Amino acid sequence: MMKRKLSFNNPVPPRATSCSALVVLMMGAVLCEFAHPTQAADTAPDWLRALAREKLPDYPKDTVAVVLLDEHQTIVNDKGDIEVHTRRAYKLLRPEAREKYGYPSVHFDNETKISFFRGWTITPDGHEIVFKEKDAGEATITSYEVFSDKRAKFLRFPEANPGSVVGYEAVQKQRPFLFEDVWDFQDVVPVHRSRFTLQLPAGWEFSTLWANYPEQKPQSEGPNQYVWEVDDSPAIEVEPDMPAWNTVARLMHVKYYPRDPALRSKTTGSWKDIGLWAYGLVEPQRASTPAIKAKVTELTAGKQNPLDKIQALAAFVQQQIRYVEISIGIGGYQPHAAGDVFAHQYGDCKDKATLLNTMLREIGVESYNVLVNTERGHVVADFPSNLFNHVILAIRLPNDAPGASLYATVTDPKFGRLLIFDPTDEFVPLGYLPSELQQSYALLLSPDGGQLVGTPLLAPATNRLLRTSTLNLSSKGDLSGNVQEILWGGPASDKREQFLETAPAKRDKIVEAFLGGFLGSFTLSSATIGNLEKYDDNLTLHYTFTAEGYAKTAGNLLIVRPRVVGAKGSYYLAILAGKPGKPRQYPVEFDEATRQDDIFDITLPSGYVVDELPSPVKIESPYGLYQSETQVTGNTLHYKRTYEIRDVFIPKSQLKEAQTFFQQIAADERSSAVLKRSN
Repeated sequence: MMKRKLSFNNPVPPRATSCSALVVLMMGAVLCEFAHPTQAADTAPDWLRALAREKLPDYPKDTVAVVLLDEHQTIVNDKGDIEVHTRRAYKLLRPEAREKYGYPSVHFDNETKISFFRGWTITPDGHEIVFKEKDAGEATITSYEVFSDKRAKFLRFPEANPGSVVGYEAVQKQRPFLFEDVWDFQDVVPVHRSRFTLQLPAGWEFSTLWANYPEQKPQSEGPNQYVWEVDDSPAIEVEPDMPAWNTVARLMHVKYYPRDPALRSKTTGSWKDIGLWAYGLVEPQRASTPAIKAKVTELTAGKQNPLDKIQALAAFVQQQIRYVEISIGIGGYQPHAAGDVFAHQYGDCKDKATLLNTMLREIGVESYNVLVNTERGHVVADFPSNLFNHVILAIRLPNDAPGASLYATVTDPKFGRLLIFDPTDEFVPLGYLPSELQQSYALLLSPDGGQLVGTPLLAPATNRLLRTSTLNLSSKGDLSGNVQEILWGGPASDKREQFLETAPAKRDKIVEAFLGGFLGSFTLSSATIGNLEKYDDNLTLHYTFTAEGYAKTAGNLLIVRPRVVGAKGSYYLAILAGKPGKPRQYPVEFDEATRQDDIFDITLPSGYVVDELPSPVKIESPYGLYQSETQVTGNTLHYKRTYEIRDVFIPKSQLKEAQTFFQQIAADERSSAVLKRSN
């Protein structure tokens, strides 16, 4: 399910996503014409010495390191066991490379054993340093789980300074649950040479899908051995608002198919096949228990509307079942029994989905576990593969269920109206869908197998921010007053999570940090939050402040910015992309469609009249709308604007237009009104 990744990065990766163990399948990988590693070697191997002498292309001055070699070999035997050989080497070019690339890590678990692991450093003066497996440390690879068998061994390269070449070899023995892999041959630094070898038993077959790179035919180096090689892949440019890594990187998906019918269950030839395999793991775990039945009766008592019953059960699983993951072996894919999850009151994403599935059955509502990936665009529709890392639910809505507030609904010819719901994300209520799961592909599991469905992109009006303010400007330029914010959908979920994960005594700091981005010297007088723990209601925020010297004085003039707080659009595209230099490499992708409105009413100081107002602005494009207007009524300066993002994806072909769009927004946000003293 998850591509193998043996890297020089920290062996303890960032916090896992909501269902990390679900994606750790096989780290099957890689290498070509590998001699078996020599256990007794006390010097660097010839292949690493040769790389240290090799002349490299010219790289930009800010390149911190170069992957000299990324070589992997997957050897499959007729029983389906796999031996994976890996060689990887870097040349370090800048001091900061040591921290990031100064040590490699290799993953293992109960189904993966490391039989060889050794690393070397060759210093610029040719001195060789050996690091053996006995010198390796071990660490768990996630901090979210109560218990997991997934760990990593890591080495630290001594004297890994600029000019040094570091490398390692590793051999793993695996028993994968599915026969598939991903070969990625790009990194955030240049990759000089990458090679992937697949060695299969007689009678086995394979298929590949290339992404962001032309399809390459394999070179054959022997019976049933296939080799692919790519040289000089450029570094992936990390850019703001770029799509997910796996959707822009150069890579090859590969699946292999056994001849033995007994192993066919490990083959994912179609979406239906994947669904049959996954459904077979889910269905036995959906059995109800007396305790579950009693809880369903309690939660739905007195409720006649089916949607109210669904809401009650969904809220219980979201809010009362803690997220905790315990995965060992097949437990990375198979949920725990619904009865156990309910009894212990905790579980991971697939556990929570299965428990809610079971509870909904008790009220006669059918639902289906759905496999998704939290990186939009990672799942490819025309290449069935188990690239999922999260489990949610598709709830089959009753015919008479109203749909006004059920925004995350899709209609399927076979299953009817389906409400896509994430039981794991406690901040996103029924009817909505987390932004990272929108406009993507998901695999619905049913007794007939898997069916790929598209998740919806929620309309801008479902993800709203309305900010209104009543403010007073003094003749000294001081600004004071209050601001009221009402948030719906995504903005409400994001802000609610931010406040709830902050101690109550420190929540004022969130408002102060926000104001500090737009005001110079200011004092926050008060701040209150409404509906903080009422997840189905709009979130409200009310705060009052005084900003000294907000308006600038120039003789008998006051220069005031009507847009007091709040920034819209992409700062990168508006400002940084307008500077000369390298063109942007990748499309732009936003989190979600949204509509945001600001209204600022500023009472002017006595004796001042408006001398100049900003011009009205209206910009419209296929992906967005922005308009603003500044008027004066009596002694009140009235500023109103609307910002709307209609599509989350801006292709490279429209980047120039997008840059103009966001530059105009930035210019409007900086624009000022000029007030003149009338006496």
